[in-house]
Amino acid sequence: MGGIIWLASYPKSGNTWTRTFINNLLLDPEKPVDINVLSDLTPGDARKSWYEKAGGMPYHRYSMGQVVSLRPKVHQLIADLQEDKVFVKTHSIYGQLHGVPQITMECTAGAIYVIRNPLDVVISVSSHFGLPIDGAIHLMNDPNAFLDEAPTLGNIRQYFGSWSGHANSWTHFDRERMHVMRYEDMQEKPEETFTAMVKFLDLDLPQERIKKAIEFSSFDVARKQEDEKGFKEQSAMNEKFFRVGKSGQWKDILTDTQVDQIINNHRVTMKYFGYLPD
Repeated sequence: MGGIIWLASYPKSGNTWTRTFINNLLLDPEKPVDINVLSDLTPGDARKSWYEKAGGMPYHRYSMGQVVSLRPKVHQLIADLQEDKVFVKTHSIYGQLHGVPQITMECTAGAIYVIRNPLDVVISVSSHFGLPIDGAIHLMNDPNAFLDEAPTLGNIRQYFGSWSGHANSWTHFDRERMHVMRYEDMQEKPEETFTAMVKFLDLDLPQERIKKAIEFSSFDVARKQEDEKGFKEQSAMNEKFFRVGKSGQWKDILTDTQVDQIINNHRVTMKYFGYLPD
C-alpha cells in the first residue's frame, strides 16, 4: 500500500539520523549517502514549494489561514510522489490547527516516532536556535510553540507545542501503524533498534545491509560530511548541526534548578518513556 510514512519527532530528537539511516538502507550505496540530498528520498512537509504547487501562487501571497487549509492537499501531493510508501519528515504535533488536521490520515500509511530525553533535547534546542538554556526550557514548555518561517531553508511556520504535548499527541496515532524509537536506544543498541524499525516497515533485507546502513549513518560519518561541505539544513543560529550527538550531556551542563524545572514540566511523559533520572 502506498502513502506517507511519517518520520515524526520534536525538533533535535534524532529525525535527521533516522532519515540518514533510511536513505542508506534503501539506496544501499557503496559509500555513505550525501547528507545534503536526504530530502530527495525523505522530504519534509514544511517546504514552501509544496504550498506554492498546491495553491498555484507564490508563498508570500498566502495568508496563514490559506497555508493551513492547503495542508491536506500538500500531503496528497507528497503521497503521490511514488506508488509505494513515501518517507516524510515532520515536526508537527499530531492534532488540529484552526480545525485542519496537521497530519492527513487519508494520505497516511504509518508513522515512526523518534523521541529523546528532554534533558538532552533542551541543550540541542538551545544550541540550534541560539537560545539560552532557560529560553529553551520555556520553549519546550509552551503548548503553542512553533518554528517560525525559515527563509534560508524555504520552510513554512511549523507548530509543535511543548515537548510532552508533542509526544502525548502522537501516542493517539493508530498504534498498529506506528513504531516508536528512543534516541538513546539508537545509540546504545543500534542493530537491535534499527532492525526493529526495518521489521516494522515490513522490509525483507539482509542483516549485513542493515549493519552497513547503521555504519553509514553514524554521527561521526555525518559530522565528517558536514565539516567537509556543510549541511544545508543547518540553522543560521549555530555553527554545527551535528554538534555532539551523545546522551547524558545534561548531567554536566544543566543546573539542578534547570533539571528540576524540566522534570516538573514533563514528569508524567518522562516517566512513561523511561526518562526520569534515578
